[in-house]
Amino acid sequence: MPIVFGRRTTTLGPMLLAADVGNTNVTLGVFDGAVLLHTFRFGSLSNRTEDECGALLFQLLSMRGIKAQDIHAAIIASVVPSVTDVMNLAIRKTLAREPLVVGGPGIKTGISVLYDNPRDVGADRIVNAVAAYERYKSGVIVVDFGTATTFDCVSPKAEYLGGVIVPGVEVSLGALLGRAAKLGPVELNAPPSVLGRNTPNAIQSGIVYGYACLVDGLVEKLRSELTFECSVLATGGLARLIAPHTKLLTNVDPDLTLLGLRLLYDKNRQPSATV
Repeated sequence: MPIVFGRRTTTLGPMLLAADVGNTNVTLGVFDGAVLLHTFRFGSLSNRTEDECGALLFQLLSMRGIKAQDIHAAIIASVVPSVTDVMNLAIRKTLAREPLVVGGPGIKTGISVLYDNPRDVGADRIVNAVAAYERYKSGVIVVDFGTATTFDCVSPKAEYLGGVIVPGVEVSLGALLGRAAKLGPVELNAPPSVLGRNTPNAIQSGIVYGYACLVDGLVEKLRSELTFECSVLATGGLARLIAPHTKLLTNVDPDLTLLGLRLLYDKNRQPSATV
């Protein structure tokens, strides 16, 4: 089934809930078949109980006119083990469905992981690799702007080769402001020019244009080490902020991880479980 990158507003059948649990945010997507109908984003669940998470999930779905019984299946990718359990229980209690968990026993990805220790690769990075390879069917580098900015390389043979991890944009900005006594709050926007004529603009320049140069430089170095031609695809919450200032990030899909989760669900589809 091909990836569909559009949205529609009418519900035609049973729906899939995809949950991407990151260190900073949780992103949810509701699919009708291959079409992403709705997305939701909220802060980390690290201090929430499964009841609180379930109530939040119920409210978010209700806001879009979706009933619990409309969701026929769910899938979770998480890099926070404690939150994985909370989200799992919340889905079971609220939706009466047994979610599929990426990284769980027996899950099929279609991607060979060639990392020294495959268990060290975050679930979101594998999901991104699945979605990017499905899109291009060739070599690809995925740049994901999250809590960390990650660069993941996939070969034309559907092999996850590894990549690069650097501190994320917001993490870097927060660390700078937290360690410098004279610096006040700075909005995370692109400044009018690289040459900052005041301190906020100078910091914005360093963060936005600095990360743009970092991305271009690392992608070029990765390409020089790889033995195949590869596309470059950007995703993550801040991709649209940084990508326009780069030379190489011409393709951006903020929903890539959710689309990958939908693909993984299809690869591992089983009769819907009710609890």
